[in-house]
Amino acid sequence: MGKFIKKTLAKIWAKNHVRKSQDFKSNALEDQQDLLLDLVKTAEKTLFGREHQFENIKTIENFQKQVSVSDYEDLKSYIERTKRGQANILWPGNPEYFAKTSGTTSGSKYIPISKEGMPFQTDAAKSMLFHYINQKNNADFVTGKMIFLQGSPKLQEEFGIKTGRLSGIVAHHIPNYLQKNRLPSFKTNEIEDWEKKVDQIVLETENENMTLISGIPPWLIMYFEKLIERNGKKIKDLFPNLQLIITGGVNYEPYREKMENLLGGKVDILQTFPASEGFFAFQDDYKKEGLLLQTNHGIFYEFIPLEEYGKENATRLTLKDIELNKDYALILTTNSGLWAYSIGDVVRFISKKPYRILVSGRTKHFTSAFGEHVIAFEVEEAIKATVLKNPSQITEFHLAPQVTPETGKLPFHEWFIEFEKEPENLDLFRKTLDTEMRQRNSYYDDLISGNILQPLKIVNLQKNAFHDYAKSEGKLGGQNKIPRLANDRKIADFLEKFGK
Repeated sequence: MGKFIKKTLAKIWAKNHVRKSQDFKSNALEDQQDLLLDLVKTAEKTLFGREHQFENIKTIENFQKQVSVSDYEDLKSYIERTKRGQANILWPGNPEYFAKTSGTTSGSKYIPISKEGMPFQTDAAKSMLFHYINQKNNADFVTGKMIFLQGSPKLQEEFGIKTGRLSGIVAHHIPNYLQKNRLPSFKTNEIEDWEKKVDQIVLETENENMTLISGIPPWLIMYFEKLIERNGKKIKDLFPNLQLIITGGVNYEPYREKMENLLGGKVDILQTFPASEGFFAFQDDYKKEGLLLQTNHGIFYEFIPLEEYGKENATRLTLKDIELNKDYALILTTNSGLWAYSIGDVVRFISKKPYRILVSGRTKHFTSAFGEHVIAFEVEEAIKATVLKNPSQITEFHLAPQVTPETGKLPFHEWFIEFEKEPENLDLFRKTLDTEMRQRNSYYDDLISGNILQPLKIVNLQKNAFHDYAKSEGKLGGQNKIPRLANDRKIADFLEKFGK
C-alpha cells in the first residue's frame, strides 16, 4: 500500500470512528446500566452467578446488595478452579488467556481474559490513535516505524490456557497493517534480560525512521539515554520524523521536563490507562489533560470515595453520582468474569461531558504513618510546582516516613530524589516542596503546625540509584514501577546507601 493511500485511508477511518464514538460519550449512563445487566444475564449459569443469585438481579442496586466488593484474594478460589480446567466458573466457558502479573500480596496473579474481553484491549488503543489522527488531521506516523513496548510475546500454556504478560499477549493481536512497521523484531522481544533487550532495541532502531514510540516513562528514558550515549544526538535529531509518544502506567508529569530535554524537540504525547483487567481510558485530546473513560468497552465501573475505602458498607457510586476533583477507588465488573473487583487504582474526575479522569494514585500506595494520608497525586503535583519554582530535573523519587529519628528529634517525611539536574539551592528546593505539600494536604499541614512532625528532609541520590534498586528486586523492565509512596522503610533503607 502506497504511503499516500495509507495516510488518506487512516484519516478517513479516523473521521468515521470519532463520529460514531459520539454515541458512547453522550450515552454513558444508559450504556453502563445496560452493560451491567447484560453481564449479569450472560453469567447467570456460572458458578459465581448461581452462588450470587444472578437470576434475581434486575437493577444496579440489586447487584450491589448481592455482590460484595472483592480483590484478587477473594476471587482466587474461583480462579484456581478455572486453572484446574473447570469451565463456567466466573464467566461462561474458559478464558482465552491468563494475563500473569506480579502481585505484592498474592504472589503471581492470573487475571482471566475472555474471548469477549480481548478485543477491547486492542480496540481502545485503536480508538486512541483514531482520535489523535482526526484531531491532528495528520496520519504521517503510520508510514514510519513504530515501537510498541511489550513483554516477551512467547506465551506459556498453563492449565490448557495461553498465559503471559498482557503486553506479550497483545503482541499477537496487533493489526496486520501495522505488522510491517513494527519494531523490535520478534527475536529481540523474546529477550528476558531487560538491559540486554534495550541494548538490542537501540541497535535495531537507531538507523530507522521512527515515527511512534510507546512505553512507560522510565523505560523511554532508559532507551533514549542509551540512544544519545551511542550517537551523540538528541532524539529528534536522530529521529526527525518522530511524531508521537504513547505512554502509561505512571503519571507522566514528573518525567515531562527530563523527557523534553532528551527529545530536544516537539513530540506529541498521549497518555493511557491500560491494565491486565482492561483498557480503561486514554487521552482523546492530546492538547488537554484527562483520559476519556471507556464506558462501552465491556467494563461496568463503580467508585468508592477514597476516605471510605476498606470500611465496611463503604458507599458504592456509579457514574451518575460522582463529583469532580474527588478521589475514588476504582471498582470493576468485566466481561472476563471479574465481579465488583477492586483493582487498586485511585481516579479523579475532571469532566462529566464526556467522562474524563486522572489517575491520582493507588489504594495501597500512600504515606500515612502519622494519619496524614498523603496520596500520589498530591506529591506529584507538589514536586511539579517545586521544580517550576526551582529549575531542576528529576529522574525519580520516593517518599517514606522516618518514624524513629535521632533521640529527641521529631519524626519527618524523608524524600529520596535522584536529580538529572540539581537545583541551585537544594535547601530552598526542600522548603518550597514542604510548603507545596502543606498547601495540598491539610492533615500534613496540621502535623507540622502542631509540632508533631518536622518539615520534610531530602536525600540527594547518586545517579542510577533507582535503576539499581529495581535491578536488585528483579523488577528491571518495561512494566515494573517503583512505588513513590510507602509506609515503611524497605525501599528507603536501600536508597539511603546512595545518598551523596
